[in-house]
Amino acid sequence: MTPPKMTPPKTAPGSGFFATGLPAAPAPDDCVLPFAVEALDLRGRLARLGPALDALLTRHAYPEPVALLLGEAAVLTVLLGTALKFDGRFQLQTRTDGIVDMIVVDFDAPDRLRAFARFNAARLAALLAEAGNPGPAALLGKGHLAFTIEQGAEVSRYQGVAPIEGGSLEDAARTYFQQSEQIPTYIRLAAGQVVTAKGARWRAGGLLAQFLPHSPERRRLADFHPGDAPEGHQVETRPEDEIWLEAKALAATVEDHELLDPGLASEDLAYRLFHERGVKAFAAQTLRESCRCSDERVETMLRSFSQKERDDMVGDDGMIGVTCEFCSTLRRYDPRDLAE
Repeated sequence: MTPPKMTPPKTAPGSGFFATGLPAAPAPDDCVLPFAVEALDLRGRLARLGPALDALLTRHAYPEPVALLLGEAAVLTVLLGTALKFDGRFQLQTRTDGIVDMIVVDFDAPDRLRAFARFNAARLAALLAEAGNPGPAALLGKGHLAFTIEQGAEVSRYQGVAPIEGGSLEDAARTYFQQSEQIPTYIRLAAGQVVTAKGARWRAGGLLAQFLPHSPERRRLADFHPGDAPEGHQVETRPEDEIWLEAKALAATVEDHELLDPGLASEDLAYRLFHERGVKAFAAQTLRESCRCSDERVETMLRSFSQKERDDMVGDDGMIGVTCEFCSTLRRYDPRDLAE
């Protein structure tokens, strides 16, 4: 199975074309907006997460540094997951030796999002006392970032992996596209709290832009240095395409506050970044926070254990309690109802 490509959906002629600088009506929050800049052979997506992300983060009361990192992971997931053109599952997962040693974000097409992070509270407290405001590198450490696509039982799943080497999720994602997909890609992620009339609310935003010219040769990247090559080995050097350099320079002008601003519609932001070259926006994909756990799923899982294993799960109250890591829902079961 091949990974998803950033191709815009079909629309009516002229739909969403910002030719006059008068964009279409603003898309709702919690959405991903596909766009294209044909003059630059550019395809991309703008993601804006508001209430859905706020529900995910406040439910777990994550410390601020952890919430910021998980917000970036969530917005990266929807940037990639909404490229799926079938009903399936896209999962982002990190496993590292850092303070935040695991992040899992699930996107179930077409619109369901859930996420959680696991972290070492004692190590985080020590780091905050020492550094005050640690960045992603200090939280992630070293490990790997994995993308998994599941299309159903009849289709083999696809998985791509990129190293996390003391950098950010942006760095790891760019490395993945450079090494695995050989597609020139620019990624920008931002997360933070925005003060509203109802108090501080978590938000996140992201931009993904890819250079997809018709000629494969134009988008070909230079090979990585082999590292252990024999002496005298010549490593290929290949200058970046001038059109891609221009596209990347325009995309890089986006600011964190623009990605997080609830008053700035995604269509307006796309126009602000690329209007000089003519940008087309397509139908936005809306999202919602939703967990796939259920009483039936949990009961089936418990029945898969042996009687002895279930006996060991019984608490002081005589019940088996199961808490979902994603949505924090606590379910209690009478072990007698599960007896073989």
